[in-house]
Amino acid sequence: MDTSTDKDPHLITPVLEGGAPASRAQATMIMLHGRGADAAGMIDLSQQLAQPHIRYLAPQAAGRTWYPYPFTEPIEKNQPHLSSALNKIGALIRQSVDEGTPQSKIFLFGFSQGACLALHYAAAHPVRLGGIIALSGALIGAQLNKGDYRGDLQQTPVFMGVGELETHFSLDRFHQTSEIMSHLNGNVMAHVYPNKGHQITGEEVTYIRGLLSSF
Repeated sequence: MDTSTDKDPHLITPVLEGGAPASRAQATMIMLHGRGADAAGMIDLSQQLAQPHIRYLAPQAAGRTWYPYPFTEPIEKNQPHLSSALNKIGALIRQSVDEGTPQSKIFLFGFSQGACLALHYAAAHPVRLGGIIALSGALIGAQLNKGDYRGDLQQTPVFMGVGELETHFSLDRFHQTSEIMSHLNGNVMAHVYPNKGHQITGEEVTYIRGLLSSF
């Protein structure tokens, strides 16, 4: 028999919190971990960003994976996990707004599978956010067609970082994603780092600090 967690596997997974409390936060960042990782690792990473005025929310994926198959598979193949993950993000955005953070001061941050998820959510629900930060990720789906994406990100800053030695997906996919986010009126900075593999670099952390420090 199907249960609520079969249909919505991320529904009741925990959300870790760090940084400023909601009552004092000047912005909120939702941090999405990669496959096989966990929310605690994202809270640890938030400490490297050294922005005490930011509230960090890190949801945990059920079974440490947001969706079971590679992100380049057809979207239907990764259901219901993908829809459940998107619902989790939407719920955290609504919670943050209800607790006093304007939508324009909410950031989506993801690494690897989490980066794919952040980009996919923003492209599917294009509104003005504080920023979208996607490291070592790209849009989800077997094929990307710019004409399938509609809406307006209203010049939301979109920072995409990838290494030239990336092994999980092609740089063509990265550039396709960058073009689509620009098509959606995102203010896109897409950077390919030399001699970088599937990891987060100090340069990326420095850039993110600068973006957050303006809030």
